[in-house]
Amino acid sequence: QVQLVESGGGLVQAGGSLRLSCAASGRTVSNIAMGWFRQAPGKEREFVAAINWTGRVTNYADSVKGRFTISRDNAKNTVYLQMNSLKPEDTAVYYCAARSAAIISAMTWEYRDWGQGTQVTVSS
Repeated sequence: QVQLVESGGGLVQAGGSLRLSCAASGRTVSNIAMGWFRQAPGKEREFVAAINWTGRVTNYADSVKGRFTISRDNAKNTVYLQMNSLKPEDTAVYYCAARSAAIISAMTWEYRDWGQGTQVTVSS
């Protein structure tokens, strides 16, 4: 099992940027896929982005393509989500998640470990 701690959330104006970090501990995440999900009030948790174990394969939700970038630093056991051109509809709690497999997935049920989440609020 791996423990995940997200950071970097906050309040930003529309058009602004934030960089989320997800620090893993308890075991290495360098050989497993990682993902970011988000959940807005009253809505289900949804997929945002995923990255495979090497960092060379990524996948994004259509709503964030071209604005968000997922990356990882396996030496630091950390995954990042760079969010640019933020919109009010990006407001949500953002969660980092770890699979037990190396390949990426957009399905919440295929992720074994989850962080506590970090709030991102985008004002108009």
